Amino acid sequence: MKGEDISFVHLGITIQNLRNDLYIFGFRIAFYGIIIGLGMLAGIWIAQSDAKRRGQNPEIYLDFALYGIIFAIIGARIYYVIFQWENYKDNLLQIFNLRAGGLAIYGGVIAAILTLIVFTRVRKISFFSMADSGVLGLVTGQIIGRWGNFFNCEAFGGYTNSLFAMRIKLSLVNEGMLSPDVLEHRIMENGVEFIQVHPTFLYESVWNLGVLAFMLWYRRRKRFDGEMLWIYLFGYGMGRFWIEGLRTDQLIFFHTGIPVSQALSLMLILVAGVVLFLKHQQIRMKAKGES
Repeated sequence: MKGEDISFVHLGITIQNLRNDLYIFGFRIAFYGIIIGLGMLAGIWIAQSDAKRRGQNPEIYLDFALYGIIFAIIGARIYYVIFQWENYKDNLLQIFNLRAGGLAIYGGVIAAILTLIVFTRVRKISFFSMADSGVLGLVTGQIIGRWGNFFNCEAFGGYTNSLFAMRIKLSLVNEGMLSPDVLEHRIMENGVEFIQVHPTFLYESVWNLGVLAFMLWYRRRKRFDGEMLWIYLFGYGMGRFWIEGLRTDQLIFFHTGIPVSQALSLMLILVAGVVLFLKHQQIRMKAKGES
């Protein structure tokens, strides 16, 4: 293991000298930011492609992206700061220091949906119709964006020795993400300490890829406007509920001990599941009445 920063020990994959940034003209650019940017571009392209397939004006999605991305970043930061308030209450200026990290995807999703509600009302177009293509872009961005966590050595789970166990050099990891369980299972190799954890960023990226694949298959079969939105919320919520339970860096709902993103995921599963069930029941009843 000497000289290796990260390895998937049971898959025979190793990475030496992991870098998380590059310098252009003396200016540091983090790979995290580059990957998030690529995810945004890919998401816009997917959403526009689907809009074109449906006979919509794809330029509307680019117009929305100019607002949606900005407010999604703001929302992701607000969500994180709210549930990490103890770290910011004595130094409020740090709230604006995005380079130090601290974005929560759920905050971004909530802000993007709220922004779309306002955008569609101003443009006098259907929110649900536009959301059906928009969520394809959203989940695409999430699939790619999660790999930023890999380069930052973050968003991992507790100790595991499973097939996908990921071993990380301890010196690369933020101390705030180290749980007692992870530290208890530290591994020493040639004088270097490692932790061995669930690569939850990978789990979520692969899960979202499956959600996207299903949505791309199902989109020609959708029965009502908004169905793709509810499928996304249901599918993403299911994966995130499971994955969030593995993570060591959970945001806790104030002093309750409840992981806020896990609770939100459960709510999304229930609400989206009920909406999809009732909508399909309504469509079936209408079809019977017409036959």
